Amino acid sequence: MPSQNGNGGQSGPWGGGSKLGADLEDLVRRGQGRLKQIMPGGGTRGVIILAVLALIAWGGWSAYYTVPSDSVAVVQRFGKYLKDVPPGLHFKLPLGIDAATIVPVKRQLKQEFGFTTPGAGNSHQSPRPREGQRETQMVTGDLNAALVEWVVQYRISDPVKFLFEVREPGETLRYVSESVMREVVGDRTVDEVITIGRQEIESEALTKMQALSTKYAMGISIDQVQLKNINPPQPVQESFNEVNQAQQEKEKLINEARRDYNKVIPLAEGEKDQRIREADGYRLKRINEAEGDAARFSALLAEYSKAPEVTRRRIYIETLQDVMPGLRSKIIVDEQTRSILPLLNLDTQNGDRP
Repeated sequence: MPSQNGNGGQSGPWGGGSKLGADLEDLVRRGQGRLKQIMPGGGTRGVIILAVLALIAWGGWSAYYTVPSDSVAVVQRFGKYLKDVPPGLHFKLPLGIDAATIVPVKRQLKQEFGFTTPGAGNSHQSPRPREGQRETQMVTGDLNAALVEWVVQYRISDPVKFLFEVREPGETLRYVSESVMREVVGDRTVDEVITIGRQEIESEALTKMQALSTKYAMGISIDQVQLKNINPPQPVQESFNEVNQAQQEKEKLINEARRDYNKVIPLAEGEKDQRIREADGYRLKRINEAEGDAARFSALLAEYSKAPEVTRRRIYIETLQDVMPGLRSKIIVDEQTRSILPLLNLDTQNGDRP
């Protein structure tokens, strides 16, 4: 049995349980006394005063609001559009007379088709659980199937149209994006969709989505359409992967051939230009030499016509001056000499000069 204290009350785990209860009773009595001072006229009047005070407090609390730096606020009075409010601290009529809707006009939003990013803040960003697989299933122009995943990035360009012109603009944009992507993919073969046609699909889809968004007055500006994963259906995925690998190998070999071409051809072109320049230089050299020899011969012929003997002797002497310095041994033979043996130096060894 728990022990009893001196006042007849049970003690708590740490003792002093009766003292704690007395403190609570005292606090309640003080609150009741203050409430009676505030409401001297009775309980009903006091409730009315409290309700009025609460209403004033709630009205003061709802009279101001803050608009983030990347957004604007669309103010409605009794449901009718009033004005746009820039970022900052602003005030409005309380008690539901004015309503301010924050619209992130400077923030880039996105919608994902076929996959989901965890922690998405936009309710229309990710597909519904039952529609995720259905959105990716498409039929190409050659009647093949493909699983296409893509992302649409957009901004709210006109907040008034975004809020009032179209009901559920985010969901409407999903339907528009899916319709356009099916149309664009349906105009191409499965090989183009999986391999080389990605950029064309993104560009054409962006143009058509923006045109439909403008036509429907959705107040949305499409920034980018980006294809993510494009795969064939599971039963034929291995075969398509082999085709894709073969296509990549083909592109690799083409790039290597172009690299070798760009490496060899400019070198051959340079050698060709060098040979042509050398041939032109040799041609000009031979022409100039021939013209110089012809001019020299003409001048020599003119001098020879004037004085043949003198010119002949001069030519003979000049020729000897050119030839004699290159000879090792020189033997001068007189016309009257019968034998040249006494004049030869027979003691000279081979390779020695006289």
